[in-house]
Amino acid sequence: MNAENFEKEYRKEFIEKEDSSNGKEDLKIDEMQKTNKARVFEAAAGGRVVLCGANAYEQKYYFNPVFKDIPESIKKELNIISVLFTQEAGGIFTIVFEEDGSISIETNADEEDITYDEITAGLLVRKVRRKRQDLFEALGLYYRIYVLHENPADILGEDDE
Repeated sequence: MNAENFEKEYRKEFIEKEDSSNGKEDLKIDEMQKTNKARVFEAAAGGRVVLCGANAYEQKYYFNPVFKDIPESIKKELNIISVLFTQEAGGIFTIVFEEDGSISIETNADEEDITYDEITAGLLVRKVRRKRQDLFEALGLYYRIYVLHENPADILGEDDE
């Protein structure tokens, strides 16, 4: 699927549904069920938690249902970032919360994938991180306050130092 077809599908999925529901957003996110394999992966990840990701091979987007309280507009933006990344670079793209609340953007590919370009992927990761820096900082604060239950005053005090 090229970028033009993706844009048409995106508009059909999100824009037209918004218009037809009289302004009420109707975002459909593929929430995969956790399997034993996923639980083993999370345990092996050492406290890291996947926020969302896209897979070019299966043409699927995943949003972790643990974070369902994140505003819909941010969910949409994460969906667009993830899917467009895999459309351009291929492979698998994930946004992960580290143990300390910081965000990592990761990309990888199957060994047999000759279309995946590591250089393009690396450049795109830097571009996404630079253009969406405010979004990722806000998500990091959200994670630290609502998931790790850190005191907001302590977090804001760190910035002053």
